[in-house]
Amino acid sequence: MTVIPAPRGPVLRLLAAPLALLCLLLLPGWATATDTPFARGIALLAAKDFQSKGRAIDLLAESNDPRARPILTALLAGRLFHVRKTGALVLAEKEGRTYRISDALSGAVAGTVKKRALRKVTINNRLRSRLKGVLARMDLSDPDASVRLAAVNAMLATLDPGSIDLLEQLRARERDSRVRDALATAIAIGGLRSTDRRTRLAALAALHGNLHPAVRNELTRLIRDEKDQEVRGMARATLASIETRIAWSSLAETLFFGLSAGSVLVLAAIGLAITFGVIGVINMAHGELIMLGAYTTYVLQQLLPHSIGLALLLSVPAAFVVSGAVGIVIEKTVIRFLYGRPLETLLATFGISLVLQQAVRTIFSPLNRSVATPAWMSGMIQVNPVLSLTVNRLTIIAFTALVFAGLYWTMKKSAMGLQVRAVAQNRAMARAMGVRAARVDALTFGLGSGIAGMAGVALSQLTNVGPNLGQSYIIDSFMVVVFGGVGNLWGTLLGGLSLGVANKFMEPWTGAVLAKILILVFIILFIQKRPSGLFPQGGRAEV
Repeated sequence: MTVIPAPRGPVLRLLAAPLALLCLLLLPGWATATDTPFARGIALLAAKDFQSKGRAIDLLAESNDPRARPILTALLAGRLFHVRKTGALVLAEKEGRTYRISDALSGAVAGTVKKRALRKVTINNRLRSRLKGVLARMDLSDPDASVRLAAVNAMLATLDPGSIDLLEQLRARERDSRVRDALATAIAIGGLRSTDRRTRLAALAALHGNLHPAVRNELTRLIRDEKDQEVRGMARATLASIETRIAWSSLAETLFFGLSAGSVLVLAAIGLAITFGVIGVINMAHGELIMLGAYTTYVLQQLLPHSIGLALLLSVPAAFVVSGAVGIVIEKTVIRFLYGRPLETLLATFGISLVLQQAVRTIFSPLNRSVATPAWMSGMIQVNPVLSLTVNRLTIIAFTALVFAGLYWTMKKSAMGLQVRAVAQNRAMARAMGVRAARVDALTFGLGSGIAGMAGVALSQLTNVGPNLGQSYIIDSFMVVVFGGVGNLWGTLLGGLSLGVANKFMEPWTGAVLAKILILVFIILFIQKRPSGLFPQGGRAEV
C-alpha cells in the first residue's frame, strides 16, 4: 500500500496565507453573533442574582429577535428552565410527573425529562412587574388594535416619566380611537409621576372625569404622597369628578337592570292582562303556559343543535302556537263552563297548572334544562370602563317592545281586536250585532296564552328551564296587572317597568326578599286608595 506523505515545507507556507485570511474574515462575524443583545441576554438568564436577570430582560426586549417574545412569556409564566447537565435553555410544559421540553432558541422538541433534570429560571415580584411592562411595550406595535389596547392597559402599572416620549410617538401615528384614548390616559398617568409640578398639573387636567380604574388608584396615591397643596387640591377635585361620573354610571346600570327585569314582568303579565281583564278569568295556569314556551325553545334547540340562533328565532312562533293551542283547549274544555264564577276558575286553573307541571316532569324529567344562548345574544356593550350593558337583556327589552307593539296593533286595528273590545265592553250588544262571543272568548284566551309562551322563550335566555319556572312569575304577573289597571295594555307596560325598576333600586339596600315584600305592601296600600289601578278600565274592560 502506497502512503502519500503529508505536505511539508513550502506547501505549508503556501496554505498558511489563505487560512489566515479566512480566519480574519470569519472571526468578526462569529464575535458579532455571540455578542448581540439577544445572546448576552440569554447568557445573563443563567445568573443567580435578580439584577443580572433584570438586565437580561432588557437586552432581550431590545434585541428585536423574534425568539425573545416566547422566551419572556415563558419566563413570566414560570416555564423557562435550564437543563442541569448541558445548561441548555428550554421551555417546559408539565405532563403528570414529567416535563415535555423544547429548545428555547430553535424550538426543537427535546422529549420529556423529570423535574430534577431541570433548573428553573426564577424571578421575583419586581421582575414580574417589569416583565409585564416589557411584554406590553413589545405588543404596542402589533397590527391588531385589540392587542395594542391590551398592551397599553398592561403598561399602566409600570409607567414612568421616561415612557411618555415613546407613548406620544405611538399616539401620533395611532389610528384606532380606543387605543389613542388609552395612550392619552397612559401619558397623563406617566405625567402624574413626573417631578415637574407643571407636568403633574397638566396631567390632572387631562384626567378630569377619566373612569379608568388605574386613574383612581394613581390619584389616591398622589393625594397621599403629594406635598404641593395646589397639586393635591386639584387631585382631589379630579377624583371627585370621577366619583360623580361613577355614581351616574351606577345609577344608569341599575336603571338598565330594572328595565330588563321590568320587561320580563311585562312579557309574563301582558298575556294575563288580556285573559284576566277581558274575559274575567283568574288563570292560575298562566305560569305553566310560560313554562311550555320555555320547553318549546329547549326542544327546538335539541332538534337543531348546530343552529342555536335559528332554533331560538323559530321558537318564538312555535311557542306562541304551542301555548296558544293549549290555552284554547283549556278554554273549550274547562273555562267556558265557569264564566262569571272567578273563584271557581281560580281553583280549576290551579288544578290544570298541577297537571301541566306533572306532564312536563313525566316527559322531560324533574331536572332543570339548560337552553343555549346564540352568539348574537352573547357578550356586552362597553359604554365606559365602569358601565356595560349585556346584549341578552338588551335583546329582551327590544323583544318586549315588539311584542307590545304587535299586541297593541292587534287589539286596536284588527277585526279580531274590534270584536274583543266589543265583547269586553258589552257582551249582549256584541252578540246582538252578530259577534260570536264564544269564539272570541276562545281566541282571546288563546292569544293571552300564546303571548305567555313567547315570554317563556325570553325567560329561557335568563334562567334554567324547569317544571317550576312559571311559579316564579305568576304572583308578580298578577301584581303587575292589578297595579297597572285590569285589562289595560298601557297600564301593564308602565306597571311592569315601574315595579322592575323599583325592585332593582331597593335590592342593594334591603335585599331581594325584603324588596319584594315592600313592593307587595306598596301595591296593597296603593289599591286601597286607587282600586282601579294606574289606568282605570272603561266599561267591563279597556284594552
